[in-house]
Amino acid sequence: MCYTQNRFKALISACVMSLIATAGWSQSLTWLGVLPDGIYSYANAVSADGSVVVGWARNAAGQSHAFRWTASGGMQDLGTLGGDWSGASGVSADGSVVVGWARNAAGQSHAFRWTASGGMQDLGTLGGDRSEALSVSADGSVVVGGAYDAYWQWRAFRWTASGGMQDLGTLGGGESLASGVSADGSVVVGWAGNAAGRWRAFRWTASGGMQNLGTLGGNESRALGVSANGSVVVGWARNAAGRWRAFRWTASGGMQDLGTLGGDYSAAYGVSADGAVVVGGADNAAWQWRAFRWTESGGMEDLNTTYASLLTDGSTLNEAYAISPDGRYIVGGGYNAATGRWEAFLLDTGFPRRGDVDRNGCVDDADLLRLLFEFGGNGYRNEDLNWDGTVDDADLLQVLFNFGSGC
Repeated sequence: MCYTQNRFKALISACVMSLIATAGWSQSLTWLGVLPDGIYSYANAVSADGSVVVGWARNAAGQSHAFRWTASGGMQDLGTLGGDWSGASGVSADGSVVVGWARNAAGQSHAFRWTASGGMQDLGTLGGDRSEALSVSADGSVVVGGAYDAYWQWRAFRWTASGGMQDLGTLGGGESLASGVSADGSVVVGWAGNAAGRWRAFRWTASGGMQNLGTLGGNESRALGVSANGSVVVGWARNAAGRWRAFRWTASGGMQDLGTLGGDYSAAYGVSADGAVVVGGADNAAWQWRAFRWTESGGMEDLNTTYASLLTDGSTLNEAYAISPDGRYIVGGGYNAATGRWEAFLLDTGFPRRGDVDRNGCVDDADLLRLLFEFGGNGYRNEDLNWDGTVDDADLLQVLFNFGSGC
């Protein structure tokens, strides 16, 4: 159907053409290679549309360097802050802002924020000589991580251009680290020491401060990722037997053990924007560490089994470190038997299809209507298909150009 309000007339004129457009069901595995004459690489984050991947790779000198990968440009070395090592940990939704850590000329590791126009910006510390950025908000304006304070204690920070680096405190102990941030930058997760000196996963907001998320019956937990609206937290926690397990936390349900792949250990690193899909690594029954994807309906699945047809003999997906907001793209590290190297990978699961707002496998009237009802709204949600914070013409065009796909 075509919507006829004046503001949409120019766009909706494409409705007829869009009815014959089909995106097709595509699944692919891309090994990202290494830096020139390097030996291995790992991917830590992916942009919303899967076009940009960031991480770290060893160069010809055996030094770790941050990279930004695109299909057209390959693996770009982002350099350092004057030293010899660096690594990228997070990327904005549009892929234009990269954060991580890099050594300066004095050999100190400092958090950085990189853009193509400004290069690598040193974000400083909290009074000490070391810092590391681990995640960034969807628009690239809020950076979180950890930094030494003047007492050589590692403290979680939240950085903005206007406010600089803010110490988020602890849970009563001496140290903390921030590892994830919500799409709008208002919710921060990580881990912090409590008064007994034990690490506990936390969820921080400006109004509520640092909230202890508990454990799975053991004495330690760490939060590593958070959903777009900050309501779902993932990470790992020790159970009563002392084994660490992947968890998914919500305010209503508490900390849920996501299990393993048949072994004893697992860890969750990333979560989709709506909190429905979790990725990480887990032991299988043969004590092999394998990349997993978890959903409430399907439980924990080994990506090596689900996507076996994409893997050459001997290749394995060992860690899934991040997932795109819509849950389609997964990145991490594995073994590429074709090159005989450990390499970063980009897995395109093919779902959801482009323009599939309601995630039912068919781009149809229901998707168009959902987007039109939210048109002009702000905030990160499924209708915001390009994850730029606004439901607008760009999102509408995605639905129209893919209308009829999968139906």
